[in-house]
Amino acid sequence: MAKSKEIKTNAMRILDRLKIEYEAKTYECKDFEDGIQIADLLGLPHDIVYKTLVAQGASKQYYVYVIPIEAELDLKKAARSVGEKSVAMLHVKDINAVTGYIRGGCTAIGMKKQYVTRIADSAQGLEYIIVSGGRLGVQLKLTPEGLKKASLGEFDDITR
Repeated sequence: MAKSKEIKTNAMRILDRLKIEYEAKTYECKDFEDGIQIADLLGLPHDIVYKTLVAQGASKQYYVYVIPIEAELDLKKAARSVGEKSVAMLHVKDINAVTGYIRGGCTAIGMKKQYVTRIADSAQGLEYIIVSGGRLGVQLKLTPEGLKKASLGEFDDITR
């Protein structure tokens, strides 16, 4: 009987290539579930689970923000962080076209293009965080520094 091969997401392949340690956590998921539902399903503390948001600046450039699942992105801080006058959240229908990922499977690692990425500074004090793995039903556990390196991101105060 053939052994089933682990399916790697683009994000996992990038982490492997960069030799960044991670642990993939999988779960059954047919439709979009928000980060809080996923954390509860996997029995994870909410403060270590982060969501990936995409916004567009007044300049029409796209930006990626990784914040705790219970936090809200502060649009003024987010804009200031990337040198924009203002930013607005990307409409759900545009997520795939801009990032290559679908809602609920969007991660800052391995988007179609490399966008300026900011990670909430609250992540810096954590041993590890959990982020989407690039597909529904896949979460990645890695260090905040690992996420920063893989996403070419920077830490900043971007939440309220």
